[in-house]
Amino acid sequence: MEKVYDGKTKTVYKLEDGNYLLKFKDDATGADGVFDPGANAVGLTIQGMGNASLRMSRYFFEKMSAKGIPTQYISCDPSQDTMVVKHGTYFGKGLECICRYKAVGSFIRRFGSVAQEGQDLDALVEFTLKDDERQDPPATKDILVALGVVTEQEYETLKKLTRDISNLIKDELATKGLELYDIKLEFGRHGNEIILIDEVSAGNMRVYKQSKSVAPIELAKLVLE
Repeated sequence: MEKVYDGKTKTVYKLEDGNYLLKFKDDATGADGVFDPGANAVGLTIQGMGNASLRMSRYFFEKMSAKGIPTQYISCDPSQDTMVVKHGTYFGKGLECICRYKAVGSFIRRFGSVAQEGQDLDALVEFTLKDDERQDPPATKDILVALGVVTEQEYETLKKLTRDISNLIKDELATKGLELYDIKLEFGRHGNEIILIDEVSAGNMRVYKQSKSVAPIELAKLVLE
């Protein structure tokens, strides 16, 4: 097994069969000990976070598989906090697709002069380039196409997949009395297919219950119970 990348919340290994193994960590993004799924650095360590993220990702990947949504997921081993996945190549150096139902977090920090906290955004899809040094700059369709990150057709596919997946997760959370405010997804190319990659866990979404933010570990418990 060859280590290929040591990220903020996961370590990635290449397996002999060409698939990859993700080892989930207990680290979470944020600042000053406060969780923030939109942050670009590890801000805190939460005991059990890695296992919760793994099991929650499996839960949603299996829901997507049942709906015919293409993902990288193959299998997982919760006893080792590991997941085996298909290899997916990045769009550019990494492209994040954010679906926003409410105006919170970085959206308000950037657009607070014209947006109100908690304002309805009706599944607005925003694209940002993965670049910690430049604070993940947002990019329009024209920018992404001009820079060769995506084709016009790929852009439309990514936008539709982002909404379809986010709506699936939003509806599933609603059955548990939870409301999805926003979620960050990442996609890659696997051959000629676009697939969902990375994780789908409490670490990349903001969820509220009765207008109060739900902490990551508590969210995993509510989803998986």
